[in-house]
Amino acid sequence: QVQLVESGGGLAQAGESLILSCAASGFTFSRYWMYWLRQAPEKRRELVASISFGDSTYVADAVKGRVTISRDTAKNTAYLKMNNLKPEDTAVYYCAADSNGTGSFESWGRGTQVTVSS
Repeated sequence: QVQLVESGGGLAQAGESLILSCAASGFTFSRYWMYWLRQAPEKRRELVASISFGDSTYVADAVKGRVTISRDTAKNTAYLKMNNLKPEDTAVYYCAADSNGTGSFESWGRGTQVTVSS
């Protein structure tokens, strides 16, 4: 059974940093693309970053320079490090995975809330 479990969210002040984790199980983590998406209140879900099984990364323009995505195959875990947090980063952050890198998001986690106060 595929399972993605996010952790690391919480309340932060503007300018602080957070590291989100996504623990994966039930599939061959090393062969999957991993994604972080977020959805702010009353906004559409948006892609934040992705990382291929070959460790090629993409970071959305909205967070470029402040966000790093990484993965640890030995721990079957993907990470999203966010620096210099801004109130507009407030959202539920979701981890997703797919096997082909097309953004089909075959599997999803339940999300972790990040709230940034000014």
